[in-house]
Amino acid sequence: MSQNLLYRGALLIVLAEFFLVLSGMIVKQITGELPTEVIVFARNLFALVLLFPWLLRVGFSAVTTQCFGLHLFRAVVGVTAMMCLYYSWGHLPLAEAALLKQTAPFFIPLFAMWWLGERISKTVICSILIGFVGVLLVLNPGHESLNVAVLIALTGAMLGALAKVIIRRMSSSESPQTVVFYFALISSVIAFVPAIISWQTPTMEQIGWLLLMACTSTIAQLCLSKGYASAPAGQLGPYTYTSVAIASLFG
Repeated sequence: MSQNLLYRGALLIVLAEFFLVLSGMIVKQITGELPTEVIVFARNLFALVLLFPWLLRVGFSAVTTQCFGLHLFRAVVGVTAMMCLYYSWGHLPLAEAALLKQTAPFFIPLFAMWWLGERISKTVICSILIGFVGVLLVLNPGHESLNVAVLIALTGAMLGALAKVIIRRMSSSESPQTVVFYFALISSVIAFVPAIISWQTPTMEQIGWLLLMACTSTIAQLCLSKGYASAPAGQLGPYTYTSVAIASLFG
């Protein structure tokens, strides 16, 4: 693999994490005003609306796919991870939520080895073990009660890691735009039911925040798809840690 592809992939991952943190700031702004289910539905629906001008320009043939099953799998995993992520952003300090989200790189090499057959070096294995010890320290098991938001954040990180490996699996046949389009389409359908159950009509100001969140999230998804198409998922995983520094600064 060319080093240029690795550098390109790393840069795209860093950009994706930057826009994800911006999205997290918006979620933190509106959490408490709107249910998480409504926020997740709006994020995917608005992302789909933003993609329609591109789709009308290039035609529906641009999103022809031979692996709809993988898109469906990725959407189910992704929506669940998004629910967990948005909940943690709303109920934890921004930097702490970002730190817990960054446990995803511990899981990415394991999923990549199990599904894609990517090899894991002894150094990576040792790093993963050390990382899990760090997670235990973050969980602080000495406390009488465990923060539910922390567990939800860790679940979201694990599912997010699986979603990134699925993107890597589809990268040989699917363009980044196709991956993002099907995620927005299927996720909107999946998120519709829980959103209706807990529906609360957003105000105009909240709609503005939701639209901005959809923009930042869509850009992040495009960067992620392009990044993981450039290099092995296990090698790019560590670059997602840049979001911790960004979140600490913005938080």
